[in-house]
Amino acid sequence: MQAFLDSLLKVVQTINMYTADYILIVLLVGVGVFYTIKTRFVQVRCFGEGMKKVFGKFSLRGGKQEGGISSFQALATAIAAQVGTGNIVGACGAILIGGPGAIFWMWIIAFLGMATIYAEAVLAQKTREVDADGNVSGGPVYYMKKAFNNNFGKFLAGFFAVAVVLALGFMGCMVQSNSIGSAFNTALGIPSWIVGIIVAALAAFIFLGGINRIASVTEKMVPIMAGLYLIGGLIVIICRIQFIPETFGMIFKYAFMPQAIIGGGIGYALKQAISQGAKRGLFSNEAGMGSTPHAHALAKVDKAHDQGVVAMIGVFIDTFVVLTITAIIAISTLYAGNGPLADGIEAGLDKTNMIQVAMGNIFSIFMSDAIGVKVGAIFVAICLAFFAFSTIVSWNLFGKINFQYLFGKKKVSTAVYSILAVLFIFLGSCLSNDLVWELTDMFNYLMVIPNAIALFALHKLVSAEANQKK
Repeated sequence: MQAFLDSLLKVVQTINMYTADYILIVLLVGVGVFYTIKTRFVQVRCFGEGMKKVFGKFSLRGGKQEGGISSFQALATAIAAQVGTGNIVGACGAILIGGPGAIFWMWIIAFLGMATIYAEAVLAQKTREVDADGNVSGGPVYYMKKAFNNNFGKFLAGFFAVAVVLALGFMGCMVQSNSIGSAFNTALGIPSWIVGIIVAALAAFIFLGGINRIASVTEKMVPIMAGLYLIGGLIVIICRIQFIPETFGMIFKYAFMPQAIIGGGIGYALKQAISQGAKRGLFSNEAGMGSTPHAHALAKVDKAHDQGVVAMIGVFIDTFVVLTITAIIAISTLYAGNGPLADGIEAGLDKTNMIQVAMGNIFSIFMSDAIGVKVGAIFVAICLAFFAFSTIVSWNLFGKINFQYLFGKKKVSTAVYSILAVLFIFLGSCLSNDLVWELTDMFNYLMVIPNAIALFALHKLVSAEANQKK
């Protein structure tokens, strides 16, 4: 069995290498640049408007909505999907493989992605469908069919729906439970399979409550988990304040000279930095992947533009706030000031324990080394549990929407999906971390391709909405 899994890992890694290094970068950057120009830099022009719509009527009690969810609940559900292990484990993996400069390319992808996700949210609102009972359905499969009202459109929608069910409903949730299990095993020595049972049970309870229970959970969980992680980041910034300038200096320096820290020639090193920034940036903020439009389609707003600018803030919070905090924690403690990774030596660290070690070093300043390391590991495990579990909840919803698109809304098919999803959540806590990540990456990339085709095809609809006179 292990030999088979090892062989499968090599095959998937090969597929992902070519997909990420070429197709993914071209599509993500291409769509982002295209919509940045078409919308006249909507991510800059309408940034303030988006912030006001998000925080102007901020509330943790959106209540049960008839025929959809509130705009903030939609954003919280989207952020719950975006802010997951990609912001901690994914970012650390990008730094280890591509050097600190990979964070710079994540920022670039996110800036362009803010225009992309604006387009996705607008199209999700424009093409959503409401049935006779007032239930709302929407997402990329609906705007793909509008983009190509023929068999090609049906093929794209079907291909995308299958990829979403596998990438988010099943494989993606395995990544999240895998990370939770690994973090608590490192912090407290709890066997991963026990953590997997607990996570699966909690997820099943929320899944059974439908969209309103999911929205209610995410609108409360997202602000709390973000606040907790920001507090930890603030502690690191205070303790390592003298290294913060060096930290940002390393991000910009190694974005263009990564070979100085990860080795190899300039061409190879730069490709590693950019590709890691692109693919981990995608996994982090999900702009262009076609996942979060499912949430934005459900929002009750006056016009599509309103949810488009709200969606942009989700990418901003995910990458420029939460992911940047991870970068500061990791680089300022492990790279800057002649840290253990200053010369690119891994020193026994990997992407799953990197932040735990970094936080342990910080907490050791206030207490004994042994206790500090323990407290740091526990703190990260709790944050990661919040991040990963919120993503499981949202991704399950996105997968369910596409499962229902493929097989109908019959209770039997929905029950089958939920049972399989819970089973994959448990299995994810037990399997190889590398294989789970690579499988998820592969299906994520497959989602991008049909979504990008539809986004290019419907640019006139998005441009008209972005450039309308207020």
